[in-house]
Amino acid sequence: MLTAFDQFFEKIEEPIRSHFMGLSQIILNFDGTIESTVKYGMPFFSYKKKMLCYLWMDKKTNEPYIGFVKGKEINHPDLIQGTRKKMCILNIDSNTDFPVLKIEEILTLALQLY
Repeated sequence: MLTAFDQFFEKIEEPIRSHFMGLSQIILNFDGTIESTVKYGMPFFSYKKKMLCYLWMDKKTNEPYIGFVKGKEINHPDLIQGTRKKMCILNIDSNTDFPVLKIEEILTLALQLY
């Protein structure tokens, strides 16, 4: 039986499904204690039972992004706050390889906050 997390991906069309699945693997492989679930209709990741980040896509461009729950507290030049009060996002260009090192760098900074 599929988990809610796996069921989420079943409903998403390509190529977004592949992008989300690839980003999920990067996040989950980064630290063995990061857990996945679905919250608010999105793939969410938690660390030590606290919300860490989520995956979504920009409504205008359909480009995926990683939203960091404590993003405002993370000092990284590629994070964008926009109109969000405490979250920041990392836009992902779906036409290039995933910026794995950048994602891992931000995850390192994020985990230090917990």
